[in-house]
Amino acid sequence: MTTPQVTILIPNYKTLELTKLCLRLIRQYTDPGLAKVIVIDNDSDDESLDYLRTLKWIQLIERKQISHESPPLSHSRALDLALEQVTTPYVLSIHTDTLVRNNQWLPFLLKEIKRDKNVAGVGSWKLEAKPFHKHLFKIVERGIQKIFYLVTQKKNHALEGLDHNHYYLRSHCALYRMDLIRKYHLKFSDNDEVAGKAMHRQLVNHHHKMIFIPSQILLNYMDHINHATTVLNPSLSRNEKSINKGMRRIKKSLDAFNANTVLQNSQLDL
Repeated sequence: MTTPQVTILIPNYKTLELTKLCLRLIRQYTDPGLAKVIVIDNDSDDESLDYLRTLKWIQLIERKQISHESPPLSHSRALDLALEQVTTPYVLSIHTDTLVRNNQWLPFLLKEIKRDKNVAGVGSWKLEAKPFHKHLFKIVERGIQKIFYLVTQKKNHALEGLDHNHYYLRSHCALYRMDLIRKYHLKFSDNDEVAGKAMHRQLVNHHHKMIFIPSQILLNYMDHINHATTVLNPSLSRNEKSINKGMRRIKKSLDAFNANTVLQNSQLDL
């Protein structure tokens, strides 16, 4: 029997169809001998939790939320709770709105992290398709940010510091070496920051490499429907305009994955 190399961590909060789609795509496109899956429910108390309880091929952790806990902190603490259960050499965090496309998605990520023993993590800053002019604008914007930082701070390591403090592997797709997480006693929720930000910075401070895979490459293997949990749970957001726009974006993404067909295939739950 093959020994699993990766444990996939997936927090869930009240997104039944997305959770079902995410997990069924993983089931369809992932070698069960290669990965374990841990889903952490963040006190959903709804049909998504009922669904998760029926799945025999995942490990389910039911977490009770803490009073006045922010959604980002709830998310990162859920990842930390599951991190305690990881026994594989690698751990991967994704979201329920991270959808995989083909059976090479996990071998591709593993190949990237194994290229260099000093690579501590690989993944994405933002995972989204953008028109060329918007992509070009972001490159220019980032260049201006770096120049401004250099001018105002006047430090030799300023350019490096900007990258390390601003950009980090985000939890919608972030694969790490577990031996380094244990070695440095790292957590996703360190200092109450968004999931993975402090972890990324500490690994960089220990002189490890963190690899950002360009969206145009990673989109061949997976997609991320940005902020889908917030859009599907309007109580988490007060911006009605962004919710309406988000619903259109979600529908477009689900159509691209032929979601209805996957959601009708209950055999993928077995």
